[in-house]
Amino acid sequence: MGIRYYAYAFDGNLTDQALADPLSFLSDDPLADAWGFEHGATISTPTFEQAVPKRDMLYLDKAWRHLQCLTAPAEPGLIARRAYRMFEGAVVMNDMGCEPWVRTLTPPEVLAVARDLVDFSDEYVESRLRESHCFNRDFEGEFDFVVSYLRQARTFTANLAAEGRGMVYLIG
Repeated sequence: MGIRYYAYAFDGNLTDQALADPLSFLSDDPLADAWGFEHGATISTPTFEQAVPKRDMLYLDKAWRHLQCLTAPAEPGLIARRAYRMFEGAVVMNDMGCEPWVRTLTPPEVLAVARDLVDFSDEYVESRLRESHCFNRDFEGEFDFVVSYLRQARTFTANLAAEGRGMVYLIG
């Protein structure tokens, strides 16, 4: 199935709890939430409509890796963009499969990410991704894929920032 990205919002007054126990803010079946099928079902027909309201969950599918490349430092030793904090992370592969990456972003961190994402023009995205190693040969199709998910991330973080909310994300 591949490694995917899921983020769940929390209200600002729950920040201490989210920092102490981020897993308690994640779904037991985030793919079911994202694809709209029954939790824990071994056979189910997805609706491909997100089951959790978009104000409470962001699903970036496999575009997280492109967004990570986009926001990472262009060269070693340079400082990452503030938005990188939202996409940073990697799973750890082991004998049992993979250990996911989980991070909590506090409301002030979400605000910083949201402000940074506003600065990502299509031209900037195109130039950054052309110079990175994140693209396949079908640049146009991939560019559209990345930009659509970038816009979703921008909307999600802007809404969270406006409401003073934070988020917990999982790459896994």
